[in-house]
Amino acid sequence: MVNICLYFQVHQPFRLRNYSVFEIGKNNEYFDSKKNIQTMLKVAEKCYLPMNRLLLDHLKNIDGFKVAFSITGTAIEQFEKYCPEVLQSFKDLAATGKVEFLSETYYHSLSYLYSKQEFKDQIEMHMALMKKHFKAKPTVFRNTELIYNNEMAAFVEKLGYKAMIAEGWDNYLQWRSPNFVYRPYGTSKIKLLLKNYRLSDDVAFRFSNKGWNEWPLTAEKYCKWLNSVNGNGTNINLFMDYETFGEHQWADTGIFDFMKAFPYEVLKHPDNGFVTPSEAAKQEPVGELDIPHVLSWADLERDLSAWLGNKMQNSAISRLYQLERSVMETGNKELIDTWRKLQTSDHFYYMSTKYFSDGDVHKYFNPYDSPYDGFITFMNVLNDLMLRVNTLNPSKINKYLSSSIARNWIISDQ
Repeated sequence: MVNICLYFQVHQPFRLRNYSVFEIGKNNEYFDSKKNIQTMLKVAEKCYLPMNRLLLDHLKNIDGFKVAFSITGTAIEQFEKYCPEVLQSFKDLAATGKVEFLSETYYHSLSYLYSKQEFKDQIEMHMALMKKHFKAKPTVFRNTELIYNNEMAAFVEKLGYKAMIAEGWDNYLQWRSPNFVYRPYGTSKIKLLLKNYRLSDDVAFRFSNKGWNEWPLTAEKYCKWLNSVNGNGTNINLFMDYETFGEHQWADTGIFDFMKAFPYEVLKHPDNGFVTPSEAAKQEPVGELDIPHVLSWADLERDLSAWLGNKMQNSAISRLYQLERSVMETGNKELIDTWRKLQTSDHFYYMSTKYFSDGDVHKYFNPYDSPYDGFITFMNVLNDLMLRVNTLNPSKINKYLSSSIARNWIISDQ
């Protein structure tokens, strides 16, 4: 028997506006409210609302159908501010009792790499949010950008989680299949659920590609591929961005028709079923998986280079976390929240220079004309934030990059 585990990531960052060097010390309105509202309303209309209606119908009418979501705190905040009907539609899904909510960092941050205390704090904040809105207590953890290694699994195990999610990358699996449950190396209790990236990416990235030799992808064809795993796997983890449906893959590609038919096609096979991540994690692990180096979902390398691959990115994020103690000592809730919103991984993804000129996924998701513009904006904001911190903590002077030095980083990186 093979079970299908469907998990969707829901995330929206608070995007920065074009904040210039001349505003430093004069204006602390950093975020582009107009852009954030426009984006939320667009994605709500194209993806969240129609897809939630579709899934609600499936959950109510198909015995055994289940799904899971990981929704960031920044996304939920924007639902509340700009589109409360989206939040209500997720609550309606939760009310069916057939939806699982996963745990992650509230601000979709890279905090584990820089501050374990901040990492724990954001997890606790996210836990409280899941309880508040969905009456949920997550037992499965999904780290930002599927960033994972052995050390992190051991750390998350100590926090009490039953399972963690990671990319099922060939370099570590070698001859093994992602369609089983594993035990992370160096742990004793926590389970590891691996994304089947090929089958997930067939929907998330290749669905509308007319140059793909399997186009068009129908639910019937896709489920034949899933059925072929029977006898060579216990669960197929299909993990993807929720915005796949209607936003990345537009409605006219047939993506909603695909999803309407999908669960019915899966359940035509008598040995198939659906499980949530926590249910999948009840299986005994078939072996131990050793992932000593940091793994992510991104690019061919599956490393951190999408967020930390150049001098701009490393400078920006290291300076951001250097402010942690000073920011926390202010006790100013608004300033702390702003500092945390700047931790969102998207800001550093926007600074990526990987293949930018080729018009690839890095450019598609980038609101700036270039990664250098993203860096300048971020550093200008960070400089102003530093001034505000020093105003509240006058005895604690932070040595910090000025805007002119920020420009020098750009020159040296080029």
